[in-house]
Amino acid sequence: MSRIVALDTETTGISHRLGHRVIEIGAVELINGQLSGRQFHTYLQPQRKVDWGAQRVHGISDAMLVGKPLFASKAAELLEFLRGSEMVAHNATFDVGFLDNELRLAGIADGLAQHCRVTCSLKLARNRWPGMPNKLDDVLQRLRIPGTRGLHGALKDAHLLAQVVPHLR
Repeated sequence: MSRIVALDTETTGISHRLGHRVIEIGAVELINGQLSGRQFHTYLQPQRKVDWGAQRVHGISDAMLVGKPLFASKAAELLEFLRGSEMVAHNATFDVGFLDNELRLAGIADGLAQHCRVTCSLKLARNRWPGMPNKLDDVLQRLRIPGTRGLHGALKDAHLLAQVVPHLR
C-alpha cells in the first residue's frame, strides 16, 4: 500500500529565519494514488503580524487568526497524520523549513524527516519538464487540471497538489 500525504502551508511571510510563522496547514491523504477522504487542516495563531505581502497571496488577516490554536497544541496531531507517509509538498524546502522551525519552537527536537519521507514535487516537476516554469499554477495548467487558485489556501492547494502527484511519478 502506498500512502502519500500532499501538504501545503501558508505563513506570515517569506522566511522562518526572519521570524515568520505558519498560519495554516492543509494536508490530504492518498492511498494508492486515490484520495482517502482523510485530511488535516488547521489555522494557527502565529503570535505576530501577517506581512502585507503574504496577506495579498493568501488573504489571511490578523483578525482571522484571533483565537486560533498555537502550533504547539496541534503538533502531535500533525505528526501522527504524517507518520509513515511520503509527504509531498511543492517547494518542500519552504514548507519543511517552516514546519521544522515550528516543531523546534514547540520544544520538539525531531524534524518532519523523522516522521515521514519528504518529497519535493517542484523538483519532480523540474525533472519532468526541464527549463519550463514549474510553479504549481504552471503544472496545473500544463496538466489541464481544472480550478483556478486565486488566493492561496493550504487545504485547497493540498487538494490541487494531490491531483498533480500521480503525473510526476
